[in-house]
Amino acid sequence: MSTNRPGAPMTDSDAVLAANLEFYRAFGLRDYAAMDALWSRAQTVLCLHPGWEAIHGREAVMESWRLILADDSGNFSVQCHDERAFLYGDIAIVLCEEQLPGGTLAVTNTFIREAGSWRMIHHQASAIIPQYNPNASTQLH
Repeated sequence: MSTNRPGAPMTDSDAVLAANLEFYRAFGLRDYAAMDALWSRAQTVLCLHPGWEAIHGREAVMESWRLILADDSGNFSVQCHDERAFLYGDIAIVLCEEQLPGGTLAVTNTFIREAGSWRMIHHQASAIIPQYNPNASTQLH
């Protein structure tokens, strides 16, 4: 829980959520250097972009982000909301939702404490499919 007092030390949960927000800042600004700085250099990193095959290894993951961030084919925005941090010692998982122009994705971002900072080791995003409502009308208009 955050203390929200000026000058109070940042909790681990606050620090992980700040790292998660920095990820979305870099993503939204298409800032490859900032994105690269967020990912672990000491651990094997993993990524599963929507519709892509799983990627592992820092070089492959960062190449995927270089391609995504270089795509300026249209109006782009990304927002993160409903983020929740779960801490397990030096590992932290953030569950959140990404709002993109094409829809909302459910996301898992995993961080590890590395040299005193939280670094990303895994990002997975997948489409949120509307739930089936058996009471909804099936009549076509």
